[in-house]
Amino acid sequence: MITVQNTINASIDTVWDFWTLPEHIVNWNIPSPDWHNPYAENDLKVGGKFKYTMGTKDGSMGFDFEGTYTKVDHHALIAYKLLDNRTGIVRFETAGSTVKIAETFEPEKENSEALQEQFLKGVIANFKAYVESFNRNTQI
Repeated sequence: MITVQNTINASIDTVWDFWTLPEHIVNWNIPSPDWHNPYAENDLKVGGKFKYTMGTKDGSMGFDFEGTYTKVDHHALIAYKLLDNRTGIVRFETAGSTVKIAETFEPEKENSEALQEQFLKGVIANFKAYVESFNRNTQI
């Protein structure tokens, strides 16, 4: 199992919405600036499906990340099962005005665990930057 975590300086409502709403997912769900996420669908409920299309901007690599939700505990936990039967879980822990996100998942066999961990670290760091930038830009 691989676990990556980060602390986001925002409310749980903001963090939850930005993590789960497709209009936000397409803006942060990338590991680095040379990637993009042109499509996201998300039916956030037990049995609901999600699909995120991710790829490099130059078109040299890409994949769909998709599966089904197995548990959803609003503002606390999202568990999922991917199409290849690997599982993952995202935990949200509120501490004052911050939220710690920790995602744990079963790695696939095609790429090294170190590469997969670095990929997810980039995605979570980009999520943090996106949420915190949004918060700074909307405060008066």
